[in-house]
Amino acid sequence: MWQRFTLYDLRVIGHYLGTLTLFFAVLMIAPLGTALIFQEWEPAARYLVAIGIAMVGGCSLRFLRIEPGRLSRRQALAVTGFAWVVLALFASIPLYFSGHYATYLDAVFDGVSGLTTTGASVIVDLDHLSYADNMFRFAIHALGGLGLIVVALSFGLFGRGGGASLFSSEGRSEHVVPNVVQTAQFIARITLLIVAVATLIITALCLGLGMEPVRAFLNALWVSISGFMTGGFAPMQLSIMYYHSFPLECILMVLMILGSISFVLYAEVWKGRAGAFFKDLETKTMVLWIAVMAFVFTATLSSWALFDDMLTLLRRGLFMIISVFTTTGFQVVTTNQITTVFSNGAFLTLAFVMAVGGSSGSTSGGIKFSRMGIIFKSIVANVKEALAPDSARVVVSYSHLGRRTLTPNIVKEAMTVFILYVITYVVGALVGIAHGGEAIPAIFESVAMTSNGGITTSLAQPGMPATLELFYILQMWAGRLEFVTLLALIVEVGASLVPRVKPRLNP
Repeated sequence: MWQRFTLYDLRVIGHYLGTLTLFFAVLMIAPLGTALIFQEWEPAARYLVAIGIAMVGGCSLRFLRIEPGRLSRRQALAVTGFAWVVLALFASIPLYFSGHYATYLDAVFDGVSGLTTTGASVIVDLDHLSYADNMFRFAIHALGGLGLIVVALSFGLFGRGGGASLFSSEGRSEHVVPNVVQTAQFIARITLLIVAVATLIITALCLGLGMEPVRAFLNALWVSISGFMTGGFAPMQLSIMYYHSFPLECILMVLMILGSISFVLYAEVWKGRAGAFFKDLETKTMVLWIAVMAFVFTATLSSWALFDDMLTLLRRGLFMIISVFTTTGFQVVTTNQITTVFSNGAFLTLAFVMAVGGSSGSTSGGIKFSRMGIIFKSIVANVKEALAPDSARVVVSYSHLGRRTLTPNIVKEAMTVFILYVITYVVGALVGIAHGGEAIPAIFESVAMTSNGGITTSLAQPGMPATLELFYILQMWAGRLEFVTLLALIVEVGASLVPRVKPRLNP
C-alpha cells in the first residue's frame, strides 16, 4: 500500500525546502553584488527585493519544523522533487521584471531551464541583458548542474539528518568517497578547479579577440560554467558563434566532454587508477556511440551548401555533435540555419545523440551511456543464451568501478528508465504536433527538453502557447530527476489526495 503524507511529513518537507530557499537567497547575492559593482541600479533593486521575498519564504518554511531528526526516503524524494519547482519560481521573480520576457510563464520556463541545465531560453534581446541578470542565469546553471542537494550538502546545510537520503534521491547512487558530505565537497572542488582553469584560458582568448578585460573575464567565466555544467546558456544571442574563434571552440569542446564524465571516474583517476576510466563500460559505450554518430552526421553535412570546405565541415559538425551528446546546447550555427538548412537526416541524427546524453553521475542529461551499455550487454547475453547448450550457464560481466556481473535487476532498472524516456520523447513530440509544429522539429524539441539538451528549433519561443510551455517545463523537470524520483513523488502525492474510505462496522 502507498503511504500518505502526514502533517508531520509536510512539516519536515517544508523545513528542508525552507533551508534550500534560504540558500538560494544567499546565491542571489552574486547578481546583486554584480549590479552594485557595475552601477546597474534597477537590477540591484530587483535582486534586493527577490532576496527579501526568498528569505521571508524560506524562514516561514523553516519554522514548520524545529526539532532535529533523520529524513526518511519518501520525505527526501518529496524535498528533491519539489525543490526544482520552488526555486524556479523564486528565480523567475527577478528575471520577469527585467523586461526581457514576453510573459511571466516565459520567466518560469527560463528558471526551470537554468536549474535543470537544459539551456533552452525564451529571453528577448539577450544581447542587451544586464551583467547582473547574466550572472544570475549562470549562477543557477552552476547550482543546478552540480545538483541542488550536492551543493547544499557541500556546505553542510542539512547536518547529519538526511544527507544520504537526499543524495540518492537526486539520482546519485554512487559515492565518490564513503561519506556523503565529503563526496559532495569533492564534486564541488573538481568543478571549481576545472572552471577556474578554463576561465583563465578563455579570458586570454577573449582579450586576444579585442574584448575589454572585464567583459573578457565575465564572458569567459560564464561560458566556462555553462560548458562544464553542460548547461547551454550563453551571454550572447548567437551563442558560441558570436566569438568566431576556433581555439575557443576547442577549449569548450574539451570542457563539455569533461562535464559529461562521471564524477566517480574522476575520483578513480584522482586515486591513481586511470586504467579504470578506460576500462569502464560508460567510456567504451561513449567512444563507440560517438564515433558511429559522428560519421553519420558528417555524411549528412557533406551535401550542405552551408559548408564550403572540409575544414569548416569538420569544425562545425564536430562541435555540434559534442554539444548535443553532452546535452550542453551550445551552437556554432544559427537557429535559422538549423531550421532551414538542416536535412531531416541531420535533425534525427542530432536527436538520437541528444536522447542518449552523457555519463551517469555527471552534469549531462539524457538516458546515459551506462544504461545503453547495460542494455547492449543484455542483448549480448540473450544471444549467448540462445546459442549455448541447455546445460550451460551464461554469465556476462562488465567493468564499472570494478568487475560487475549483469543481473536481471540491473537490466530491468536500465530498461525501465530507457522506456520512460522514450515514452516521454514520443508524447512530447505529439504535443508539439498538436500545437501546429512539423513532425521532425516537434520530435527534436521534445528530445531537447526531456534530455535537458537545450538546442531548440521553432516551437520553444517567446510567448508560445501556455499548454505547450507547461508541458516542456514538465519534461525538463522529469528529465532532470530521471523519472524515478518524479514518479515516486506523483504516486505519494496522489495517494495523499485520495479520500480515505472509512471501514464499515458490522451491525
